[in-house]
Amino acid sequence: MFSLFYGLWKYMLSKTEFHVLILGIDKAGKTTLLEKLKSIYSKMEGLPPDRIVPTVGLNIGRIEAANAKLVFWDLGGQVGLRTIWEKYYEEAHAIIYVIDASSPSSFEDAKSALEKVLRHEDLRGAPLLILANKQDLPGSISAEDVARYLDLKELDERLYMFQAVSSYDGTGIKFGIDWLVEVMERSKRTEILRVRAGAAGHV
Repeated sequence: MFSLFYGLWKYMLSKTEFHVLILGIDKAGKTTLLEKLKSIYSKMEGLPPDRIVPTVGLNIGRIEAANAKLVFWDLGGQVGLRTIWEKYYEEAHAIIYVIDASSPSSFEDAKSALEKVLRHEDLRGAPLLILANKQDLPGSISAEDVARYLDLKELDERLYMFQAVSSYDGTGIKFGIDWLVEVMERSKRTEILRVRAGAAGHV
């Protein structure tokens, strides 16, 4: 019995913990995404979409995926709240950037905000998952079209992927998270944070 508990304890300790920022302008669907992540990966039911209100400040969510623990920081996207984002950059292993693919009129603001994020020194090398959200709505454009529109120049050697998702029904989310976990595990960014923490193997 002792060996069983010891094995379980050792297994739990072996899971690497990653901190992931969920960013995007207001109404992109960030908090709906976080609630859907909770319902996909844990036994906890997330809030239903009709009960979700705009984030003022920070929402935190935790899940386990593959052999990793993920801590999500969902930050408010209103213009006046975006200055708060920088406070969380230094400790983040990766970025999920959510775009409302059903609202082309918001793309310019979304692109401008993302470019500012990518230029920040404290996020150097952090893998980037860009979600073309709200694919459940008619008229939503594809992840490929979002990529063409954003035409990002600041990606350099950063690991990144565009993924079409629906935070409402969960389409595409698991594929994106699986990719993110895989790249975080081998990211130079993770190594930098490990060294900074002063303990190899503990993030």
